Amino acid sequence: MVAKWKFEEVEKLKNLIESYPVVGIVDMTNIPARQLQNIRAQLRGEVLIRMSKKRLIKLALEKAKREDKIVKLKDYLDGQPALILTKLNPFKLYKILEKNKSPAPAKPNMVAPKDIVVPKGETPFAPGPILTELQAVGIPTKVEKGKVVVTKDVVVAKKGDVISEQLANVLNRLGIEPMEVGLNLLAAYEDGVVYTPDVLAVDSNKVMQDFIEAYRRAVNLSVNSGYLTKETAPLALAKAFAEAKALAVNATIFEKDVMPDILAKAHAQMLSVASRLKEEALDDELKQMISQQKVEKVEKGKKEEKVEEKKEEEEKKEEGEEEALGGLASLFG
Repeated sequence: MVAKWKFEEVEKLKNLIESYPVVGIVDMTNIPARQLQNIRAQLRGEVLIRMSKKRLIKLALEKAKREDKIVKLKDYLDGQPALILTKLNPFKLYKILEKNKSPAPAKPNMVAPKDIVVPKGETPFAPGPILTELQAVGIPTKVEKGKVVVTKDVVVAKKGDVISEQLANVLNRLGIEPMEVGLNLLAAYEDGVVYTPDVLAVDSNKVMQDFIEAYRRAVNLSVNSGYLTKETAPLALAKAFAEAKALAVNATIFEKDVMPDILAKAHAQMLSVASRLKEEALDDELKQMISQQKVEKVEKGKKEEKVEEKKEEEEKKEEGEEEALGGLASLFG
């Protein structure tokens, strides 16, 4: 006979599922009680987490009266599952859960969430049994100035590998915490769609840059194809004006708006011709103008050289900072 409390629990879970627009499944495997309390406190008011037996959650999903077939979530009841219910959209929910994860030490029989790297560099250990322990898990070492040194970066476990007791002990002694403690969102359901982590793991900065690039290309296409919109009409008019002005200057069409440019062009051409003549053919005014033009060219060249030098210095500085950061990163894995 099925216990009464199980019927009551299924009914409570079903009512919760029917009350929230977004329902997800999280895996709570290996989360310490203290960590779970902290997560609950941080998510209070935005997210409700309800733990129960896997079988009861499955029954509640099957009994929930929703038109969007939320029963699909039962395919994601892995590990130690719990319901997570919220009014946030699945993408915000995933981002909040990831933000609340924290690094943790490895324990025997845990699965590596990513490649685990022991970085090259000096360790705090003096020579002794630690040498054998490090070499036993494939970490190359040598002794320098009385300290054990890892001679190169080495991957001691690949993503998906089961961590042995020996490797877990070595990682803990080295102070490497490769695990992440937090709620793993297995799936989230909203409006008839199941969202999995590979879909929800969106890089918001990249998305924003993609939008900016798409907007830039759309504006460029609109202006160059002559397809005007409210946003691109001012740019198209400015482009048309610039092209019309350039045409008028090159065709020497005497219009009020282009006369200053025509005169400037004629003046520059005159100086170019005059600069090729012998000096005795020029009057004092022309000599002075040509001399001034040469000075201006030299000063312009110097300014351009300074700008280029400054740019090169900044690039070298950035490269140096990147190399320094890379070096620091390698020290800490």
